[in-house]
Amino acid sequence: MSHPYGHNEFDHERELIRNQEVYRLRQEQARLRAAQRQARLGWVRNTILLLVGALEVLLALRFFLRLSSANPENPFAQTIYSLSAPFMSPFSTLFISPTDASAIRIFDLNNLIAMVVYALLGGLAIALVNYFQGPIQGR
Repeated sequence: MSHPYGHNEFDHERELIRNQEVYRLRQEQARLRAAQRQARLGWVRNTILLLVGALEVLLALRFFLRLSSANPENPFAQTIYSLSAPFMSPFSTLFISPTDASAIRIFDLNNLIAMVVYALLGGLAIALVNYFQGPIQGR
């Protein structure tokens, strides 16, 4: 039987199948691009979490060392203080930190403020990555 446009039924079916395959291929390519984007953004998110987490641990060690009146001449304490100093500089004169009567143990309020601010900035960075990711397809 002949098709009104000059195609026979077999050619028409082959064209439909080809169109379906092209459509499926385009869908699969779109899924692959979305998965690659998800992977890149996941890497960015994990990097932010790792860096902010490491900074929080460093600042927590600094806080503990100052609170427990660790020897500032100790190489470990010196390393922690020198690594954390650049991150503490914006907060160093924010408050006068309370000390005990002998001024040996320092409750470094500025250190705690720095930890909170860096945690909030890390959370904001994660929220921005999530925003740029857009809605997750298939949920």
